[in-house]
Amino acid sequence: MRSLPGWLTPLAWVFLTLAVASVAAIAYDIYGRGRRHARTTSELVWVGSALYLGPFALAAYARYGRAGSSAVRAGDRALPDGVATLPGGSTSAVAHVIAVPLVIASGLTIAGNAMWVMILVIVALSVALLYAYERSTGTARATPIPVATAIGVAVLTVVVFDIGMVGWMLVLYFTGFMPPASDASFWLLMQFGTVLGLLTSYPVVTRLTRRNRTAALA
Repeated sequence: MRSLPGWLTPLAWVFLTLAVASVAAIAYDIYGRGRRHARTTSELVWVGSALYLGPFALAAYARYGRAGSSAVRAGDRALPDGVATLPGGSTSAVAHVIAVPLVIASGLTIAGNAMWVMILVIVALSVALLYAYERSTGTARATPIPVATAIGVAVLTVVVFDIGMVGWMLVLYFTGFMPPASDASFWLLMQFGTVLGLLTSYPVVTRLTRRNRTAALA
């Protein structure tokens, strides 16, 4: 592995600390102060967004996710266009938190490398979590979203999201800059990859969100 800049590890610890504090702040506002959403899955998306956006998630939550915002007043059926990719990011972040320690503990590898197993497990978990989110969102409609449609949306979202996320992991791996998962810089770099996933998935997810919003109002 090539050497990463020395300042990256302390920066990672600072941002990870802020991310944990942001998760706690959003969770407390929702569950401690009773600013509940119509669906638990929507609440978890906002809590999960702080895992990779850290304090930046607080600003988005204050504008779009806190009780009294346009999203909640609209019946919590769909996120506004500006934050429509947050479910994909949150599921990816949660999938990383679950998959990375699980794969390391299992010792599973493909071609002697655990990263390939991590990618497969992260993708599978992300699809499952997004499917649950889509089904939950669909219950707000007069006609619930079909299972096949929810699966299709989840798979498509993960595919366009992973152009950025998995693409970033492959760049780090093949350039020799992928740090071990035990290093804080690994998690900071994964957070950055999640943000890239938000960018690559934005056009497709925004279009799907608009379509879903139209269907919900029909």
